[in-house]
Amino acid sequence: MRFLLDAEQREFTASLDAMLTAADTPSVVRDWSRGDHANGRALWRRIAEAGVFALAVPEAYEGLGPRPLELALAFVELGRHAVPGPLVETVTAATLLTEPGPAKRLLPALAAGETMATVARDHGYALDGEAAGIRLSLTAEGLRLAPGHGPVRPSLDPARRLTPLDPGGELLATDPPLAPALLLARLTTAAQALGVGLALLDRTVTHVKQRTQFGVPIGSFQAVGHQLADAKIALEFARPLVLGAALTMTEEDVAAAKVTACEAAYRTARTALQLHGAIGYTAEYDLSLWLTKARALRTAWGSPDECRDTVLSGGRRW
Repeated sequence: MRFLLDAEQREFTASLDAMLTAADTPSVVRDWSRGDHANGRALWRRIAEAGVFALAVPEAYEGLGPRPLELALAFVELGRHAVPGPLVETVTAATLLTEPGPAKRLLPALAAGETMATVARDHGYALDGEAAGIRLSLTAEGLRLAPGHGPVRPSLDPARRLTPLDPGGELLATDPPLAPALLLARLTTAAQALGVGLALLDRTVTHVKQRTQFGVPIGSFQAVGHQLADAKIALEFARPLVLGAALTMTEEDVAAAKVTACEAAYRTARTALQLHGAIGYTAEYDLSLWLTKARALRTAWGSPDECRDTVLSGGRRW
């Protein structure tokens, strides 16, 4: 199936791409990895001004949504530029906050980019709990607003800083909409992974045109071309699944999109690492910012096996 974006959607993604290109996101990511959030917060506000987070917030609470397709398009660009922060968790929080009181109090700030949100399940680790102003904890009692967080724990992706959330806190809802929240979390994770994979492919194609062996660019070698073609095919196969899932928002379609996009990004990351050689292993080289993210997104909000089980079982509630 071929999906064609309308003029407004093309303009939206192009403006995001231009803004993020000018923002020098690799330096923002490195600052974020060290716990310096100043530049990341400034970029976050600019992303919010473009309307990205408002796409997940209902109009009744100063948002534009929910609009899953536009969110998916935005998250492809966010992944392409390796934007740090609890992006998926913020739009997921917007889906969880449906009670009128908490929604009116918290959602306008999320839509405007004035604060970030993170979510932890069953007393697990929350992404960027130290940076988020809204920390949601899903427990047996329901959805709580955690009063604080524990120490930062290391992560495979240095820009994904994990923290445990403190127990207790205000009970916001006893029966939060878990299934819709998981759908949006998986969809935006899939879109973000697709963007990561596309960035890795672009950077690797550029590299193999410049790196030479035996007096010729390594990109002219058939074996190299085959690897890049396989990565390209995997990513292009994932793209319509992500966009299709954004239209249907069924559990099976979203799970299929998530596993396909994340596996394509992971495969592209492995190809990129091999073709870059030793330089690809160094943390100082910008490629590493996308390599580690591809690996982390692969299991975020559902492992490949969990998503495959959902597809094969015809859908499963969270």
